Amino acid sequence: MTVTDQLRQARDLLVRHQQDWDAARAEFRWPRFEEFNFATDWFDALAADPQRADADALVIVEEDGRTLRRTYAELAESSRRVATWLRQQGVERGHRVILMLGNQVELWESMLACIRIGAVMVPTTTQMTPIDLQDRVDRAEARWAVANAENLAKFEDVTGECTLIHVPGVYAEGDDRQVPRIPGRTVLSYSEASQADPDGGHLDRPTAADETLLLYFTSGTTSKPKLVEHTHTSYPVGHLSTVYWIGLQPGDVHLNVASPGWAKHAWSTVFAPWLAEATIFVVNFRKFEAATLMSAMGDGGVTSICAPPTVWRMLITADLAQLTTPPLKAISAGEPLNAEVIDQVHRAWGVTIRDGFGQTETTLQIANTPGARMKIGGMGRPLPGYEIVLIDPVTGQQAEEGEICVRLDPRPVGVLKSYYGNAEKTAEVFRDGLYHTGDIASRDENGVYTYVGRADDVFKSSDYKVSPFELESVLVEHPAVLESAIVPTPDQMRLAVPKAFVTLAPGHEPNEETARRILQFAVDRLPPYKRIRRIEFRELPKTISGKVRRVELRREEVKRHGGEQLGGVEYREEDLGIRRPSRG
Repeated sequence: MTVTDQLRQARDLLVRHQQDWDAARAEFRWPRFEEFNFATDWFDALAADPQRADADALVIVEEDGRTLRRTYAELAESSRRVATWLRQQGVERGHRVILMLGNQVELWESMLACIRIGAVMVPTTTQMTPIDLQDRVDRAEARWAVANAENLAKFEDVTGECTLIHVPGVYAEGDDRQVPRIPGRTVLSYSEASQADPDGGHLDRPTAADETLLLYFTSGTTSKPKLVEHTHTSYPVGHLSTVYWIGLQPGDVHLNVASPGWAKHAWSTVFAPWLAEATIFVVNFRKFEAATLMSAMGDGGVTSICAPPTVWRMLITADLAQLTTPPLKAISAGEPLNAEVIDQVHRAWGVTIRDGFGQTETTLQIANTPGARMKIGGMGRPLPGYEIVLIDPVTGQQAEEGEICVRLDPRPVGVLKSYYGNAEKTAEVFRDGLYHTGDIASRDENGVYTYVGRADDVFKSSDYKVSPFELESVLVEHPAVLESAIVPTPDQMRLAVPKAFVTLAPGHEPNEETARRILQFAVDRLPPYKRIRRIEFRELPKTISGKVRRVELRREEVKRHGGEQLGGVEYREEDLGIRRPSRG
């Protein structure tokens, strides 16, 4: 049996048991390969299948009304041409390639091409600054970067050998389609790839199952984000669990609201839909509007949607009934969704929004699955292929509330290979026969898990992880800031936003002008998704050893949000006239 047949057999079992969690858990076994390549072993097989070749693999709807469609056969061929062209330019197996594109077809072509030739992808959001890119070039050892002109310009201030590849933007015209000149950099034209031989990018030997495929930067509590290493199977095969969670089936049209560069984009806008032989549907609007999103969903025949809670909360402010053919499957990811939103969507669309738990480091581990009775606020039960235990962080023993840990015997395919370049951190999370997630949950008498929070201080704002340490490191560079602590403060639309508690240096007054200068300083140095939106001046609560007690500050914010008067003056960026810098 070929690896393609083995993967399809495992996928079909999960599809067959989508309404029967017990049967899926009992019968599913991870397909395990010595060699595997998602592009050649799976995607090309679908492109050659008469039943799938002419089906849409990718549909992108632009805000000006244009719609791009690529069938499985068309995307397989164009990505083979890109693979050939990349090898002709000197991209070799194992080379690190920064992919810094928005939702345009070249992103999917590039990903499939990199997989084909064994290049290692470093997905990167277009919001990155030159400082962030320098870190990626250094630690990921990036040799290549694929981006539009406005983001290629950021590499002028980045040191290191990194060849740039220019991709015209979706709305680029005239001069904007020309290859830009970046001082000190070689810039190649991606457009030339369309003329390459589609059969010239073959490898001399297949990619190994444990060969590195992806390097993802993820926020942490240390000074630099961790670098998560995934293989040719950990995401491409590991996302079978995500297929089961969403409930995807062949022929589905799946919309995932997520920005490129983040792991969730690869989860539900690349691997899971194509594993299911579904269509990836992208609404590429720069500004979110609930009505236009639903209009596009109706026109596109969307059967499945995955969106962060922020989007769901915005959707219910519109008339949900205007979508006369609502999706059959609705998923939320990122943080717990409140009961009111779930109820309103169910009443309007007749579908229950289900959430789950996973990480950049893994695929979906725990989830509310199709057909299962759902506990509002709960994140569900372990998915097929994952054995979960809760470990008390203090005693190290199993408990009904504790750190979520994954049993490694047998090891789920969807678990990271390592934290690249950090053997100490890798050993820390892989200990005692478990993978330690660093997240805390509780489990009830029915085996349903409920998320409690991070074991450390990382939190999410909208759908983005925020590292307090990273933001504090920026603030302390301001001469008025003696020390600071970043905590989440509740926000109706984004769930939480970063708030800074600042102890001022001598000679600076705790007033509105000081708050404005500090927040503007931070905005000028941070990507938009890391913006500090609140600030308060005070002495920071500390332990005897001098460590800041962020947990105390977080509790205060919850109380303040609940209406308690705690003293102190909070300054908000929307009241201070903070300017948003032009990036790129």
